[in-house]
Amino acid sequence: MEALNLRAMALMVIIMVTMMGNMAKSEQHNVGGSKTSWDPKINFTQWASHEQFHVGDWLYFGYGEKQYSVLEVNNASYVSCNETGFIKNITGGAGRDVFELKEAKTYYFISGGGFCYQGLKVAINVAENLAPSPQHSPKQSHSASDYCLINQTLVVLILVLIWGILFK
Repeated sequence: MEALNLRAMALMVIIMVTMMGNMAKSEQHNVGGSKTSWDPKINFTQWASHEQFHVGDWLYFGYGEKQYSVLEVNNASYVSCNETGFIKNITGGAGRDVFELKEAKTYYFISGGGFCYQGLKVAINVAENLAPSPQHSPKQSHSASDYCLINQTLVVLILVLIWGILFK
């Protein structure tokens, strides 16, 4: 009976470590600095230079419904504002588009319909996920982990409940 309890306890620890490891911090970046700043009036080069992007982070493109579009393109299309042959159209139509940064590289985004020529484009340099630096500058962006805090708490509570059932 005691061997069964030790196995159950070891299994619970493995499950907890695995689940907590999968809840790595990611950050949501409001492109341009606010919820509605996918707009030609914003200097996206300046905005991006003050942000730190890592694998697993999310980009939020906010704009007036059906006003603009968001296209992922290659470097050549970014420079020339060529919207044909894009990599991915992430436009959802409601003006609230999100994109996950899945690998360390430079991502390029433009808006179609001629808006790219007005400056509606951004290049995002993504780094590998490293340990956070000791000094963090305050940002207006909200961490995506802020939104999953409830999920983490629920996972811990469920694990405690299972623990209690197994070890009455």
